[in-house]
Amino acid sequence: MLVSATEMLKKAKAGHYAVGQFNINNLEWTKSILLTAQELNSPVILGVSEGAGKYMGGYHAVVGMVNGLLQDLNITVPVALHLDHGSFEGCYKCIEAGFSSIMFDGSHYAIDENVAKTTELVKAAHDKGLSIEAEVGSIGGEEDGVVGMGECADPNECKAIADLGIDFLAAGIGNIHGKYPENWKGLSFETLDAVQQKTGDMPLVLHGGTGIPADMIKKAISLGVAKINVNTECQLAFAAATRKYVEEGKDLQGKGFDPRKLLAPGAEAIKATVKEKMELFGSVGQA
Repeated sequence: MLVSATEMLKKAKAGHYAVGQFNINNLEWTKSILLTAQELNSPVILGVSEGAGKYMGGYHAVVGMVNGLLQDLNITVPVALHLDHGSFEGCYKCIEAGFSSIMFDGSHYAIDENVAKTTELVKAAHDKGLSIEAEVGSIGGEEDGVVGMGECADPNECKAIADLGIDFLAAGIGNIHGKYPENWKGLSFETLDAVQQKTGDMPLVLHGGTGIPADMIKKAISLGVAKINVNTECQLAFAAATRKYVEEGKDLQGKGFDPRKLLAPGAEAIKATVKEKMELFGSVGQA
């Protein structure tokens, strides 16, 4: 059964570890992430971007797939199904479809409009028992066509959004989606500390978890980060394993590829990546 992310993240912040959000793009990714979470007895958040939701057939299809896997794989650890970087309209669609958590990315709006739209969505989500994440200060890089320059959030604006009743907050601290460039200046822990001072016990979220050094990850967790998003690292691992399988010419018998065999190495690569991250985040055994 899907649960909201609120309790798992409150527990994570109090326990000084982070829950991993791993974005899903198909059945293989979802199955691999769930099996790894169950094996490690770790809570987990399945992230779905609007583009991935469309690719998988729509939000109802995603909910049906995830709920079916939870039942048939006998998954007992806490699992949240979360809209990642959702639009205002997308949030409503996911609430209706049966997601257990949403993120409204209003970071590109003026703060007054961000506040107004977030306020409306907080009520809509909480009326249905969903958790809701909001964002202040855009995350750098590109995701589903949304480009951010990696701004550092204004701590006072973070407090204004946090006070609306959201359950957790993504604050830009110089992090970006995708690979980090060689000239990346690193995370702004000064900003993160200031945001935590303003928002108190609210769990904070670190987007762009791929490629951030382990020592920075641990320091971010010590400063209130309770949810860390990982997508690119899973994409790279899946692609590399699949490419190797094809280049080695396995399963070439004049009949084409068996898709189950073709995707199996990538699924195993996802498991290894998720396990590594859960161990780094400290969520193993915390279900």
